[in-house]
Amino acid sequence: MTDSQDQISAAVIVPLRSETRTASQQPTPPSSFTPQISFDRFELNALLSLYGRKVADGEWRDYAMDFMKDRAVFSVFRRSAEYPLYRIEKNPKLARRQGAYSVITAAGQVLKRGHELARVLAVLDKPVRLVV
Repeated sequence: MTDSQDQISAAVIVPLRSETRTASQQPTPPSSFTPQISFDRFELNALLSLYGRKVADGEWRDYAMDFMKDRAVFSVFRRSAEYPLYRIEKNPKLARRQGAYSVITAAGQVLKRGHELARVLAVLDKPVRLVV
């Protein structure tokens, strides 16, 4: 090889960005990982099914989901700029006591608390009765 070919091949070999890490970019060890509470597929199916029925009735318009270290919250709104009408919370710390699921009003009143999400959501899915 000639000197010009050695210079070209030396110029082409550069370290990739992923190979050069500083001390602050080191991956965190798995022991410091804290899991985040979330809804599973069946819980989301129940929540979104109720939400769809209430949107079709014209009662609800928007929703939000928050996932924190200690609980997961599904909030429903009449309008998106307002405070939530209801918060459906999943708090696993209360699973052995009062139940992991609860429905809370905008004022902070707990409507229903329980171990099964379907029974807790039943408080929001009451049929409308005609008052004469």
